[in-house]
Amino acid sequence: MSYSGQPRLFICMTCRAGRTIADDEPTEGARLHCELQRLLNGMSGRMPVALTPSACLANCERGCSGVIAMPGKWAYLLGHLSVEHAADLLIYGAAYRASATGTVLPSRRPRSLSSVVIGRVPPLEDLT
Repeated sequence: MSYSGQPRLFICMTCRAGRTIADDEPTEGARLHCELQRLLNGMSGRMPVALTPSACLANCERGCSGVIAMPGKWAYLLGHLSVEHAADLLIYGAAYRASATGTVLPSRRPRSLSSVVIGRVPPLEDLT
């Protein structure tokens, strides 16, 4: 799959969101990833994000985590996510893609995502 012109949304598959779960129970991160994939599968046309499973994002104390990134734009570490955020994450992904820098102000994000940004990283091109 080509990711050109499309943000990648990485979801931590190991996130348990502070819960103790049975060995055969899916993690909160896996549940979020599954719901995002279900929503994306039901869409036609240009997808708002390319969904990518990830290993631990080292943001465990902030619940289920993700990162949205795209060449030439700031990457954002997101926390306190849950399955209930799935549809809004896709709306956020479309706003992120439309932004020249990747910055999506809280007032432009879905209300449920107003305080999920934990940190950001400059575009990789700026780090060289």
